[in-house]
Amino acid sequence: MEQQNLFRVADRFSFEGEPVEIIPYGNGHINDTYRVTCRTDAGARRYILQRMNRTVFGRPEELMENLCGVTEWLKRKIAENGGDAQRETLSLVPLCDGNPYLKDADGEYWRAYLFIENATCYDLVEKDEDFYQSAVAFGRFQRLLADYPADTLHETIKNFHNTPDRLSKFEAALEADACGRAKEISEEIRFILERRALAHVLTDRLQDGTLPLRVTHNDTKLNNVMIDDQSGKAICVIDLDTVMPGLSLYDFGDSIRFGASTAAEDEQDLSKVSCSLHLLELYAKGYIEGCAGALTDAELDLLPMGAMVMTFECGIRFLTDYLEGDHYFKIHREGHNLDRARTQFRLVADMEEKLPQMKELVARLRFEV
Repeated sequence: MEQQNLFRVADRFSFEGEPVEIIPYGNGHINDTYRVTCRTDAGARRYILQRMNRTVFGRPEELMENLCGVTEWLKRKIAENGGDAQRETLSLVPLCDGNPYLKDADGEYWRAYLFIENATCYDLVEKDEDFYQSAVAFGRFQRLLADYPADTLHETIKNFHNTPDRLSKFEAALEADACGRAKEISEEIRFILERRALAHVLTDRLQDGTLPLRVTHNDTKLNNVMIDDQSGKAICVIDLDTVMPGLSLYDFGDSIRFGASTAAEDEQDLSKVSCSLHLLELYAKGYIEGCAGALTDAELDLLPMGAMVMTFECGIRFLTDYLEGDHYFKIHREGHNLDRARTQFRLVADMEEKLPQMKELVARLRFEV
């Protein structure tokens, strides 16, 4: 985007000082993110400026309503606990007129945050402690929002973790077979259809009241946690665009799906793919510690099942996209989404074999943490 336009947008926000530099920032794939440096009498002051992706988030007003409500709640809770509210959660910077976001003349939506200094987001786990710290952070996020009225939040992406709905979409794509690919994936189709009941495990328990509705982050990757450069401790959960009503098991399960796998998400050698019980234990310990009693017994009992269901759901999504012609997930080679689906299904199969050990591990941690 032209620098002149960026400075024009930046001038609408109540930044301290005069913006003197605006540069692209981070590795995000959804929104356009920039770091703004302002000159003040006391030195440089930095901010994050973002243009929201209207293609992914079709109702940005609702997204911002969620974000404003959740961040204000977090600030209050953090302050009550003696923490640093400007460092331990995102701090929105309003426009000069007081509004929390800008809709420009082109219909684009913009927002700004304080830049959190002396902290880093890591794309890959460099050491076990990083993975553990991310678990503590997301557990703490769950604890601080345990009393938030989750049913007042908007769904920023409809049916994002509705596994039965994902299964229905897969079956529709299979019936349509728009690209003639169904004949190539009979084994993967059979894998899904034999486990249709697995798709309903979590949603059925939400509907019957066994599991409580929670505020969930829904993108619990390591790079959505800021780690303090000096202490090495997780301080802040970021990227709150997908915060929605859901289940705590969605967040835990997706973290295990991605972070406790012994192979890359698109690994073609399936013999390398398994669920590391060591990494599962590390994350479960941190998550339970961070939650600090906020989870119910039913939620704790079903943590391993959450990992299995989220992995199954992701595999379904990859295979659906493969059947429909690879229009959602970016691909870098022929059959990329099929490879991704196969790794997820291999991980599910490994979790099925290890489920007794996974349950035993979590049951032990419940009383040790």
